[in-house]
Amino acid sequence: MSNFSEDTLRFAAKNNASDVHFTTGMPPVLRIVGELKKVDTHPVTTEELKNFLLGHLDSTQHEMLKTNQELDFAVNMPGVSRFRVNVYKHLHGLSAAFRLIPQQIRTLDELRMPSILKDFVRKKKGLVLLTGPTGSGKSTTLAAMINEINYSRREHIITIEDPIEYLHEPQLSMIHQREVGPHTESFATALRSCLREDPDVILVGEMRDLETITNALHAAETGHLVLSTLHTNSAAETVDRIINVFPSEQQQQIRTVVASSLVAVIAQRLLPMSMHKDRIALLEILAATDAARNLIREGKTFQLDSVIQTGTDYGMRSFQKSLNELLQNNLISPEMASIDLL
Repeated sequence: MSNFSEDTLRFAAKNNASDVHFTTGMPPVLRIVGELKKVDTHPVTTEELKNFLLGHLDSTQHEMLKTNQELDFAVNMPGVSRFRVNVYKHLHGLSAAFRLIPQQIRTLDELRMPSILKDFVRKKKGLVLLTGPTGSGKSTTLAAMINEINYSRREHIITIEDPIEYLHEPQLSMIHQREVGPHTESFATALRSCLREDPDVILVGEMRDLETITNALHAAETGHLVLSTLHTNSAAETVDRIINVFPSEQQQQIRTVVASSLVAVIAQRLLPMSMHKDRIALLEILAATDAARNLIREGKTFQLDSVIQTGTDYGMRSFQKSLNELLQNNLISPEMASIDLL
């Protein structure tokens, strides 16, 4: 089975798939440019899938899978791709979802990202947030932003991930990549110790809980550039999510902290490109101008959309403006003009 599964993963990489699903009793399924496609081959058996997965797990991970019934880890196939993997049990047996992580990190220019993102990562301190649903390309954009710093500045970059996704080779910068589980107990624990490790730039894979958000804000306040992600759909929703994590009696203080430390919120989704088997990011960008900071401080986040609409000179853009640009440049199909932007 290992050859069969590895052949499927190679086939997926060659065909620019973003995800591969192995499910007992079904043939493998690939996600290509957002659509699921079955591979024309035999159904996967439980035994085959177990044997394949166990070949990539150490004894600790094997015990965690038995205890927790699910597991996140990474698999590296040199010359093919790196994969972020989630194994889980369900009604009909065992499944594994493989997310392809290209070995070559694409630059911000290659991703067709606006130049304002380079301005954001030139900041020496503050908080830059990438937001969007699962599978919206947040990890790819973050990797490109870290890559931009790595090739342009002499900084100490520490990443805290679950699991480690893109592998960064030090260029001008020094980079230490840490994984929750093998290298640290949690995001929050790693962030606490991180401040004693002389970092300039800190990447936090996800701000999941109160302690992690608190530590990330503290790091951004105390002279570090912090990049992280949230599963939110818009800039205003992102700010509200951070503030609402805290008890009500602390929220006014946190508004002040967020207002002073925020650099930008970049919300993104992926759309299929019209001429390539690839996808491109649809963006909403909020830059922390004085007007935006005042609204956050005063609890008027519902007015941030207006700041984005009028903030073109500061590199801001709404989803609608981003959509119009992609259509005008023929990067996406005219059919995309009517997609739901909410």
